[in-house]
Amino acid sequence: MAASVLLIGGCGCGAVRYEISAAPIDPGYCHCETCRRVSGAPVLAYASVPTAAFRVTRGALRIWRSSSFGRRGFCEACGAHLTMQVDEEPDVIDVTLASLDDPSAVVPQFHIWTRSQIPWFEIADEKPRYATNRAGTAGTAGG
Repeated sequence: MAASVLLIGGCGCGAVRYEISAAPIDPGYCHCETCRRVSGAPVLAYASVPTAAFRVTRGALRIWRSSSFGRRGFCEACGAHLTMQVDEEPDVIDVTLASLDDPSAVVPQFHIWTRSQIPWFEIADEKPRYATNRAGTAGTAGG
């Protein structure tokens, strides 16, 4: 019996579509330089899901080794950044929340790598902030 789909998403041009069949864990904002550069935004919102619960339903992710500890998946056609996977945690994959069809379905709960935050970007919420990684956060090993 197939797992029921909880969330659906994809890239900007529609070439890559995906489904998530498990509740996301550890949704948060990342302010690290790599996340900023790959997203083209001052911060990247993401959540972790079990790798077995993430399935590409259209197209294919192009994989790019973005650091010594992980790789990112993106759409080759439009360049949209969709995933991050840390080598040390092969059973977990991070998914960009803005790529969900309903991004309001998962609400970030914390900020990591705030020591790399762009000075002109103001965090307007009261969520916990961590200068580097938050201990125990799935899918993160560096920044």
